Amino acid sequence: MDSLITAAARALAAGDPLGALNRVALRNDAPALALRGIAMAQLGNLERARDLVRRAARAFGPNEAVARARCIVAEAEIAFVSRDLGWPAKALDAARETLEQHGDRVNAAHARHLEARRLLLVGRLDEAERLLAGIDPAPLPPASRAAHALMVAGIAIRRLRTTAARAALAGAALAARDAGIPALAAEVESAARVLDTPAARLLARGAERPLLLEEVEALLASDALVVDACRYAVRSALTVIPLARRPVLFALARMLGQAWPADVSRDALVAHAFGARQADESHRARLRVEIGRLRRALRALAGISATKRGFALVPRRAREVAVLARPVEDEHAAVLAFLTDGEAWSSSALAVALGASQRTAQRALDSLAAAGKVQSYGRGRARRWMTPPVPGFTTTLLLPAPLPGG
Repeated sequence: MDSLITAAARALAAGDPLGALNRVALRNDAPALALRGIAMAQLGNLERARDLVRRAARAFGPNEAVARARCIVAEAEIAFVSRDLGWPAKALDAARETLEQHGDRVNAAHARHLEARRLLLVGRLDEAERLLAGIDPAPLPPASRAAHALMVAGIAIRRLRTTAARAALAGAALAARDAGIPALAAEVESAARVLDTPAARLLARGAERPLLLEEVEALLASDALVVDACRYAVRSALTVIPLARRPVLFALARMLGQAWPADVSRDALVAHAFGARQADESHRARLRVEIGRLRRALRALAGISATKRGFALVPRRAREVAVLARPVEDEHAAVLAFLTDGEAWSSSALAVALGASQRTAQRALDSLAAAGKVQSYGRGRARRWMTPPVPGFTTTLLLPAPLPGG
């Protein structure tokens, strides 16, 4: 490898894409194309980066399997940053195997990190955790150790293990400092701020207050009866009753939980659960049926007593009842949560991340755009959606794209 290529690679590893481009900008050989592609990715020109990396992969000869595999890993990273969640994971897996077979453990680990981050992004925590367990971060360079620790922290945060998350973030901060890359240090600081940002709201006895993530963890570990409007469940300690697929029952449970220890009138329950402006006899009959279903669903945790004007929640063992709500409630809050990472998303990528159809994602985006909460650019398949961060909203996307590996 000639001196300019070596110098450009070192500049990229230090987070200096402009320095790398100064050395290889006028060259079109395969190594220079690959380095230019990674530099353009670091600078945010993802379309140009993807084109350069693909040209580099084609330019490498048949005996340069490792170089081609590195290009595939780089293209996978660009796809991830572009939120192209449909990029073929099998190609990344094959590239990782090639790198492992040829002893390139650093870039093989980077390939694993990329796949783990994709899994983390779409909420497949168990798979991401298993993938990370196959990586020993100790021998990796500082930037890779920081990326590994960030993913460990991301999983811990999503599992409400704040002590483990803080420990992982502290390790990430040390590794980022050793790497000497300002952008990486900023990424770690941004992830750490999540733990000091309200993650939910507590609604109890007519009052409301924001909760940090560790306070949410403590609440869910307590013996309080919690109506969880973040995950659409009713829970107390280790007993969890999911109601995500029974929206009417959950709506009734939430109203009863917010009013506890008082009752809720029948007219108010009908209006909230069924959307009826005026309750007639058919609505009241339906309410009796749904209350009966809710009684059966919650029988392990609470009863529901009829009062003169409506119904009241009666916990069996818990001394307190609370509603745990999202910090920002919107009909399409899940879509907003993904968009607040600052990246540009396609409707198809959002559909994958949400586990919904593309049509559902597009309807949500259109509704948010009409309300002025999101904006788009491009047309057709190139159309992308984004929004500025929502103040006080803890995003579900805790980990921006890592710096490209060497």
